[in-house]
Amino acid sequence: MSQSNANTPANLTNRRQFLGALGACLGVGALGSVGIRRSYAEANSSTLAATCHNPAIETRLFASSNVSEQMARSTLALARMRCAGFDVKNPEIVSRQYLRFAGTDAQRAADLQNIATGAIAAPKLLLGVRGGYGAMRILPKVDWQTLGRIMQERGTILAGFSDVTAIQCALLAKGGMSSLAAPMLYSEFGKTQPDTISSQEFVSALTDKALTIDVPALDTNSAPDTLPRIMAKQTRDSITGILWGGNLSVVSALAGSDYLPRMDGGMVFLEDVGEQSYRVERMLYDLYLAGAFKGQQAIVFGALSGTGEDSYDKRFDARAVIEQLHELTGLPIYTGMPFGHVGKKRSFPLGTQCRLTTDSLGGYQLSFSGYPTLDASQIHPPALWQKA
Repeated sequence: MSQSNANTPANLTNRRQFLGALGACLGVGALGSVGIRRSYAEANSSTLAATCHNPAIETRLFASSNVSEQMARSTLALARMRCAGFDVKNPEIVSRQYLRFAGTDAQRAADLQNIATGAIAAPKLLLGVRGGYGAMRILPKVDWQTLGRIMQERGTILAGFSDVTAIQCALLAKGGMSSLAAPMLYSEFGKTQPDTISSQEFVSALTDKALTIDVPALDTNSAPDTLPRIMAKQTRDSITGILWGGNLSVVSALAGSDYLPRMDGGMVFLEDVGEQSYRVERMLYDLYLAGAFKGQQAIVFGALSGTGEDSYDKRFDARAVIEQLHELTGLPIYTGMPFGHVGKKRSFPLGTQCRLTTDSLGGYQLSFSGYPTLDASQIHPPALWQKA
């Protein structure tokens, strides 16, 4: 990956000092959209320009879900993004609030609908601010077909996960457009210390035209009770199809609607957090009874974190649920995909061609093709994880 002279140790030190100072001052200085714009404008100063990568990647935010509670965290994330080379055109949206949401339904829908109508030019990157809840409310307010067409013409990448799954599914189902399962502005890049691996892999997925993710075989001696990597009645060396899905709670809520993708010969990806095993199974049954697994070639699971212990019988765990799903659908199931509500995420495209191959040791690899990417030389990755 191409690097600029902004990577010198002295410049990196200056960047850390800047971000730390910015984070400290925003507690009192960045209230409301005016404060956000003023603080973001300060990131364009000659001092910062001398220590950060030139922001050349046209970027817009969309805030489809929860409000961003901490202005200091939002502005710190914006400064990191700019240092890394992303020119965010609408930073003020991080200050919006209506009830628990990041603005009214009309405001949140307009983040995307204004691109569909041509009121705003499509950027190279559309980055979600954060997840939570709220994206479902705006689905009928966006012309997904037109938005998908415009994004394809421009080569726009929409990135996010969690509640943003609703946006990604609608975009694929109605607009035929892929997206990126990836960390988001507030939830990752606004942390005091963003996860280095998640940040690095975010950039890799944005820039690598032939992204591959290896999921190694389990060491059953050290983790005897862990889910097996592969559950299959018949072993297949290779499967190729469109990988789609996202957060299980959101995907299952779309069952029976026009916003749930129907990818013949596809592979379903699912992850979730904080759901007890019986609730995970109930959502999987929602999808099964709605026919979502019909015509699919496989199911790939990311993290099912925080499932806890069943109060009736601790044996009813994630393993029991996934074994039941395997028996129910007859589909091969692959687990351990490093993505979800966990640290060290591997970002990857959704809604595009994926080739899944197994190895002789019991692991597997995912190889992606046919999705838009950015110019790696325009991005300075270390800025994304500089400690405040």
